[in-house]
Amino acid sequence: MDFIIEAAVKAVKQLYQTDIEPAAVSIQETRKEFEGQVTIVTFPFTKFSRKGPEQTGTEIGEFLKNELKEVASFNVIKGFLNLSITDEYWIGRLYNNITADDFAVAKPNGQKVMVEYSSPNTNKPLHLGHIRNNLLGYSVAEILAADGYEVIKTNLVNDRGIHICKSMLAWQKFGNGETPESSGMKGDHLVGKYYVLFDKELREQLKPVLSQVYEKHDLSAFKENQKTKIEDSLATIAKVKEKRAQTDEANQKLIGELEDKIAGEDDKIKEIAKNATPIMIETQQMLQKWEAGDEEVMNLWRTMNGWVYAGFAETYKQLGVDFDKYYYESNTYLLGKDIIEEGLAKGVFFKKADNSVWIDLTSDGLDEKLVLRGDGTSVYITQDMGTAQLKYNDYHMDKSIYVVGNEQDYHFKVLFLILQKLGKTGADGLFHLSYGMVDLPSGKMKSREGTVVDADDLMAEMEATAKEQTEAMGKVDAFNEEDKIALYHTIGMGALKYFLLKVDPKKRLLFDPNESVDFQGHTGPFIQYTHARIKSVLSRADYNAELKPVVTELAGVERDLIVLLDKYPETVKEAAKGYSPAVIANYVYELAKTYNKFYHEKSILQAEDEDSKQFRLALSASSAKVISKGMKLLGIEVPERM
Repeated sequence: MDFIIEAAVKAVKQLYQTDIEPAAVSIQETRKEFEGQVTIVTFPFTKFSRKGPEQTGTEIGEFLKNELKEVASFNVIKGFLNLSITDEYWIGRLYNNITADDFAVAKPNGQKVMVEYSSPNTNKPLHLGHIRNNLLGYSVAEILAADGYEVIKTNLVNDRGIHICKSMLAWQKFGNGETPESSGMKGDHLVGKYYVLFDKELREQLKPVLSQVYEKHDLSAFKENQKTKIEDSLATIAKVKEKRAQTDEANQKLIGELEDKIAGEDDKIKEIAKNATPIMIETQQMLQKWEAGDEEVMNLWRTMNGWVYAGFAETYKQLGVDFDKYYYESNTYLLGKDIIEEGLAKGVFFKKADNSVWIDLTSDGLDEKLVLRGDGTSVYITQDMGTAQLKYNDYHMDKSIYVVGNEQDYHFKVLFLILQKLGKTGADGLFHLSYGMVDLPSGKMKSREGTVVDADDLMAEMEATAKEQTEAMGKVDAFNEEDKIALYHTIGMGALKYFLLKVDPKKRLLFDPNESVDFQGHTGPFIQYTHARIKSVLSRADYNAELKPVVTELAGVERDLIVLLDKYPETVKEAAKGYSPAVIANYVYELAKTYNKFYHEKSILQAEDEDSKQFRLALSASSAKVISKGMKLLGIEVPERM
């Protein structure tokens, strides 16, 4: 709508002798309860007109109606000027833009962006949390590519550390040479099995050791002392409760702090006890051997990681995501040490008496942060600095997006700030796409206890649910078995992906598998069914895409559909700017809803004349095209028939 903005700038110039920039003109979609398609906010212009917003809007509206042949009429509601655009304009948009092959195909913008997502550990299979991560990362990458960026999709694999050694040691102790082939299990599931077995054995060994540690540290005496303090606090509260509510609140806070102290002391004791168990001592020894390059340990590590990678590959294929480049922490964990030396030389970092290296971020509202231990070993932030530099050296991208859960918000604030203080090229283009956790109706997922919501199991469940609901509708009787299986996969994955992507990434969400496969709700299958419905109409019609039938007047629902289709390129830009697949997901849902309204209100195949029929077929074909494009950006397939 640039022509409206230009005309509004001209109106202010001529009516009020004031020059304004196009950015000063705020336009938006007209609210459904008012007549019109485009709304100009007139409040900012009252300081030039020295009149009320209604009179200002009326004057600008009259100017635009006389200036632009595209403006059919206008109305003013308070400070909002609502413009009705001519049917001729919208019909022209359909024929000249929306039906074109290059509709919503952005030209390259010359910018390169990296999107890092997935980031699995090689000690267990992918779970529901990983699914949201993968779908977000993949979709954001597709949206950015659609907006003209050159995109590099990367995966940083956490393939080293004490947690990896836990699975390795458990397999050594309890595996009896078991392999994916001998067990019939996917490799990542097999390795995950031994991670759970390790934790089970650790809990068994922890019981006697914990008793000894409690005795040594006399935690019972500590608890008794704190218990007395809490009871004293309660007595104080009882005395003053009726007099001052804030005192009650203050004492409740004190109780909370004391209880936290007891819990913290308890955790400290348990950590000491865990590290004293034979199995944890062996795991630490294995990690030391790995870092020393012990051949036997390294061979076992390579073998078990190989099993996991084969399993991950199957899951990624089923999920429909891919990567251009893999990075491995085993190759990157030492890279940050040169950056530490550089930072010390620049005065960005400082050393403490124990030789550890820190950065003081208190003036930035953060804390002091350890970046290198006193013994010279790296911490996560060390590695991440090095990996960030490696990625930039490899690709020289303008932007780099990290798709990581919101529990790492602080970590990324620190990382990005450090890189900026170091003056690293590309540091200003770093962005943490923080997302909320996913819960199921049964409660929050757990991990080490073996109750994790496995990604493979969930996808299989989604396909089974899709099969059950599709067959109950009796829509697949004419399908052969192979086509049925493909359709159940398409619907099941569409339901899963759409449900997870329609919510703003920052929000925590509750995933209900049954609700997601609803052919009538705000779901992927509803949109997929709409696409199949359109394809069915087109297959039964004698539709000629080259025709531009003469239509001079639009029904309201036809106009609404064209207006919505015309918004698609702008919607892609909005989604790319905000790194939000939810913008695309909700747009496509609105489009599917609007098409279904059009389908029920206007006869297509039995239209009143051939021109109307061909016009409505063109509208239908364009709707199918845009639905398909939008769903593709979400990684969702749309079937030709259902």
